[in-house]
Amino acid sequence: MTYRPPVAEIAFTLRHVAGLDAVLARNAAEIGPDDATAILDEAARFAAGVIAPLNRAGDRHGTPFADGAVTTPPGWAAAYRAFVEGGWNGVRAAPEHGGQGLPHLLAAACTEMWNGASLAFGLCPLLTAGGIEALAAHGSDALKERYLGKLVSGEWTATMNLTEPQAGSDLAGLRSRAAPDGEGRYRITGAKIYITYGEHDLTDNICHLVLARLTDAPAGTRGISLFLVPKVLPDGTRNDLRCSGLEHKLGIHASPTCSMAFGDGGGAIGWLIGEENRGLACMFTMMNSARLNVGLQGVGVAEAATQTALAYARERRQGRAPGAAEPVSAIVAHADVQRMLLTMRASTAAARGICYLTAQALDAAHGPEGRAAHDRASLLTPVAKAFSTDIANEVTSLGVQVHGGMGFVEETGAAQLMRDARILGIYEGTNGIQAIDLVTRKLPLNGGATVGAQIATMRRVAEALVKDGAPGFGLAAPRLREGIGALDRATSFLMKALGSNRPQEALPGASPYLRLFGLVQGATCLAQAGLAASAAVRAGETDPAHPARIALARFFAENLLPAASGLEQAILTGGGFADDPAFALAG
Repeated sequence: MTYRPPVAEIAFTLRHVAGLDAVLARNAAEIGPDDATAILDEAARFAAGVIAPLNRAGDRHGTPFADGAVTTPPGWAAAYRAFVEGGWNGVRAAPEHGGQGLPHLLAAACTEMWNGASLAFGLCPLLTAGGIEALAAHGSDALKERYLGKLVSGEWTATMNLTEPQAGSDLAGLRSRAAPDGEGRYRITGAKIYITYGEHDLTDNICHLVLARLTDAPAGTRGISLFLVPKVLPDGTRNDLRCSGLEHKLGIHASPTCSMAFGDGGGAIGWLIGEENRGLACMFTMMNSARLNVGLQGVGVAEAATQTALAYARERRQGRAPGAAEPVSAIVAHADVQRMLLTMRASTAAARGICYLTAQALDAAHGPEGRAAHDRASLLTPVAKAFSTDIANEVTSLGVQVHGGMGFVEETGAAQLMRDARILGIYEGTNGIQAIDLVTRKLPLNGGATVGAQIATMRRVAEALVKDGAPGFGLAAPRLREGIGALDRATSFLMKALGSNRPQEALPGASPYLRLFGLVQGATCLAQAGLAASAAVRAGETDPAHPARIALARFFAENLLPAASGLEQAILTGGGFADDPAFALAG
């Protein structure tokens, strides 16, 4: 089955969970509701009509590498040209740089759809978008004038060059070097690995954002600088850099993952972005954007897996369901298959809500809320990235299970979705790193006031469920209250441990805590959608999706949210393994 963007659900979530109307009301681009609808419809048409048909063929073809050049799959270059000609590459960029200046929230919905159609295709503009943000925020006027317009238009693309063979997530171990050349430029030498779209045939130039150390830089992450190192120099000559090889990967086969060599001939020419020895701060502008977008990738691939599994379950006939009239039922009629499909659908919708809330907070940070919204976005970003990509792995695995043996072969496409999704919890900061960031950096924001305000918002939604009283919600209200209580107690425990300088008690519970946060926040998002649907039904609307939204909120609360109590206990009492010699793994 070919992916079809769920435009109605996306639009409903944007409006009733993430507050799109309020975002549009204060957007400088003066985009109204009708404009937003048209943008979503057009993005969906492009995703379904242009990108999605290339996904399976791209996975099978891969990206041949010969003589330092990468060839993308057939149809890829034409699709990319159509993408940039449609203006999609610059949806978030400022109008003064040639972009559309759309809110983060609308851009997030587009990102979900493009990556639901093909993760491998969506990665290229995703990285360019991050490069645009970093350059716009930290680049000199000269660099912006030379490169920003080309990146916004999509005539050129951007990459992130962080990882080195000896230094994965620990950037303190970077060895790439940069030396001033006396002309306001730097000579870059070193090797990078895992560089997505580090070489390709979609554009003539690629702007590499490279982390490297100056010769006199201090040790550790404090001594890292960021440089723009183009494949082709302003005078048209080729820079001293090359793709030295491609990785052979589990998934995203149509996305070239390159090893890059800088300075074989004396040093690749680069220009400093931001200040010397302050490169990590500049790069995090790019990475924070990328982390939300990776969460949206998770939502997109989970949606694709859910659609694929549901279509198969409606067609595949096996066994007789209880009470069925026909001797052989479609497997969608069997209770366990229904459980899997509802888990897939509810989990995907919960992850979507969290990602859109994060995008909304980024938009609100430019309005009256200011710093409070910025801090809320900071709190939600690791949850959006890690929870949504964990969900992607779980949902795509369930998709294979729904297909049975047919899911384990490549014919149905379920296996590709699972293979593609597996990277999402690893790149742009592993999900374990996101959990540590959430607990050690984001919970203490404003003395805990930011997370406290978020929990208070969840409680208001739970109380609204109680007041609504619609029988279709079942036990959603008490289950949500219980989940919020578990989150609140776990938060207090971790805050006390951190406040008493006992990180060894907090860190073992970091990943369970992020999962707990995601479950409760996701249940709250579904409850908000259900409440809006319930109000619409009372107002006389006959949309058949409304009862389904109420049922989805109930299913998540009654079947998935009860895990919150176990996660709470793991956080409060499960960390003893960290310093117990009986659990030592060595020897």
